[in-house]
Amino acid sequence: MATETAHKPDQAAGRHAEPSSDPLVRFDKIMKSYGDNVVLNELDFDVAAGERVTLIGPSGSGKTTILRLLMTLEKPNSGTITVDGECLTHMEKGGRLVPSDDRYCRSVRRKIGMVFQQFNLFPNMKVLRNVTEAPCQVLGLSADEATERAKGLLELVGMGDKCDSYPSQLSGGQQQRVAIARALAMQPKVLLLDEVTSALDPELVADVLNVLRDIAATTDITMLCVTHEMGFARDVSNRVMMFDRGHVIEQGPPAKIFSEPEHDRTKTFLRAVLDER
Repeated sequence: MATETAHKPDQAAGRHAEPSSDPLVRFDKIMKSYGDNVVLNELDFDVAAGERVTLIGPSGSGKTTILRLLMTLEKPNSGTITVDGECLTHMEKGGRLVPSDDRYCRSVRRKIGMVFQQFNLFPNMKVLRNVTEAPCQVLGLSADEATERAKGLLELVGMGDKCDSYPSQLSGGQQQRVAIARALAMQPKVLLLDEVTSALDPELVADVLNVLRDIAATTDITMLCVTHEMGFARDVSNRVMMFDRGHVIEQGPPAKIFSEPEHDRTKTFLRAVLDER
């Protein structure tokens, strides 16, 4: 494993780390709407450093919008988002806060990694270069440093023997594992996971989820996850948040949410999801 990564799997201090009390991510009165459709309504929530939070709820409840706001793929109508003490949505200019520009957003967004539903690998690049490209171009790592880091991460996700393969030569599950390695190569403070198994054939889902379980068990990276895989959410989460119509209607430890939910909407949703499995 590359020696420079702050979240390396063989770092004993990071194993099964308890989340810090300090928020790494903070949403403060976030409003997001599309026309008359209010997706998030004055949303407040924090994610502590080292915490693993899973967002559950029906389609259209605002879960993926939260991740897209963090990746600056969307902008809120109002409110602020803070990441690692830096405001993502606003910047200081002339002694006052103004909406952040693209350059400022990119600098803060380096602290965030995201794995999407679709793998989004560069089809013309081999696996190793897919993982080294951003560390070289964005972080300024040397080719040797980036390669060392990438090979360690590809070993971590079980793809160490595929460095010279093109994405088209890999299964969907293998491509997603490369995408996970690529996200981790940027050494993000927080890893966003957006339904990362939804595009996979059922027999490939377990391999990808097991890789993420290993990462959760052996590193201290913060995770914010949207998934319908309730067993995975139970295994890796410190906290589960149930969303409906842009609001958090219930949250708590996974044992509580999955075994003794209090809200009728949570009970109905969990029955529907578990009946599909």
